[in-house]
Amino acid sequence: MAEPRPDPPRSVTPELLHRIARRGVGHGQDREEIQVISPFTGHPFGTVPAATPDDVALAADRARAAQREWARSSFRQRAAPLLRFHDLLLGRRNQIMDLIQWETGKARRDAFEEVADTAIVARYYAVNARRHLRAERRRGAIPLATRTTVVHHPVGLVGIIAPWNYPLDMTITDGLPALMAGNAVLLKPDRQTPFTALWAVDLLYEAGLPEGLYQVVNGQGSVLGEHIIDAVDFLAFTGSTDTGRVVARRAAERLIAFSLELGGKNPVIVLDDADLDRAARGVARACFSMAGQLCVAAERVLVHQDVAQDFSHRLVERVRSMRLKLSLDWDADMGSMISRHQLEAVQAQLDEAVRRGARILVGGRHRPDIGPFVLEPTVVADVPPDVDLAVEETFGPVVGIYTFRDDDQAVSIANASRYGLNASIWGGNERRARAVARRLQVGTANINDGYAATWGSVDAPMGGFKDSGLGRRHGREGILKYTETQTIARQRWFELGTSVWISARWFARLVTWWLRLLRRAPGSRR
Repeated sequence: MAEPRPDPPRSVTPELLHRIARRGVGHGQDREEIQVISPFTGHPFGTVPAATPDDVALAADRARAAQREWARSSFRQRAAPLLRFHDLLLGRRNQIMDLIQWETGKARRDAFEEVADTAIVARYYAVNARRHLRAERRRGAIPLATRTTVVHHPVGLVGIIAPWNYPLDMTITDGLPALMAGNAVLLKPDRQTPFTALWAVDLLYEAGLPEGLYQVVNGQGSVLGEHIIDAVDFLAFTGSTDTGRVVARRAAERLIAFSLELGGKNPVIVLDDADLDRAARGVARACFSMAGQLCVAAERVLVHQDVAQDFSHRLVERVRSMRLKLSLDWDADMGSMISRHQLEAVQAQLDEAVRRGARILVGGRHRPDIGPFVLEPTVVADVPPDVDLAVEETFGPVVGIYTFRDDDQAVSIANASRYGLNASIWGGNERRARAVARRLQVGTANINDGYAATWGSVDAPMGGFKDSGLGRRHGREGILKYTETQTIARQRWFELGTSVWISARWFARLVTWWLRLLRRAPGSRR
């Protein structure tokens, strides 16, 4: 019997959608409209106007005009709207969680992750931007004679091309450090989830952000992406590795800096001394948050051969008991996939693996009785090593189990991937688990946690190795990337390289003597 389909949330009214849609550049003109489909129903629930290349140019001009004044503001002035945004966001969390769920199909617990993380990042950069960007004294060319200072200037206009899977978090948290560094932002949210981004930008303006500073253009990346890259001074992109390569080539042609968070084939390693009940709970969460449509979600579960059977049984039972439901309440562990296209792509990987001999231990069924794009959380064993499910990013609720005999083999299997974004290690001996983590070729490694420990540590950088991307978000690295670094040096007493009181030959001898002295003076070594 089919589950009753929920009605649209009462907090997400047509009036709200119409109002926030006006935050997109190009609203109100005759043009193509983008239909936004809810995974809860498979039907459109609103439209936003599709921007044109001319709209991108207009948005860039508006943002640059606003940025000139913003760059002259103090850190206190920049922090005020971010802290107000933090408070407003938490106060209106139920409305934005309704909207996030209705656009993405995710469970409410996953929607709350976005709200909490966005609030945390807003507070973090509002409080810490001054510390990260303050002018720094560095050692000068000649001690006492050379005073050297490093300062950081805003790049100007930061472009953000954001994905659909975390439409609040990924559209705002990359922009907040850009704002605190003195920049303006030009945002293109994914065309499948524009309303959440528009809601968030509207809230930033309500919190006191100067008008024009955060511009939004809605549309297809293949239409607008090139024009956005051509209009900005820095680009932050989150998406697939294939698209990331296209973005990188275009940005490189313009000689602008960029950061890319791309795909992952993230491993979990369950050591033989792990608490298996705790590991099964954590691994299920690591695999099936946002129905596996999370860049740092686990896609390969590597288990020590001595505990593989016991752990697999516990994981299967944990997954079998998960509450699969489309609900605006807190009674679901996993919701829907975003679209029919994503469902079919994941189903194709699973079908290929099964044809080649993989065994489905639990799940594997499309559940249209629950929702049009719902696929059961699925655990697979005996996955052939050369099928897409084993080597390519799945980005859905399907995960394979593999075994290893010792730590060396676990590390070797985990690193045998072109990706290197996130990893999870479960074990009772912290020193051993940490030693394994340090050998993994990934940007973030969690011990006895799936992904939240590193993701939530916003004072530390997050990003990928290998084909998982370039650059970092969070921490000092996450704000410095939005700046141009300048070195200023003041020279006293004499000019370097020349002298009016000795010859060039004697000056060279003096410098040579001085360098040899520095080599032997412990306090002056470099």
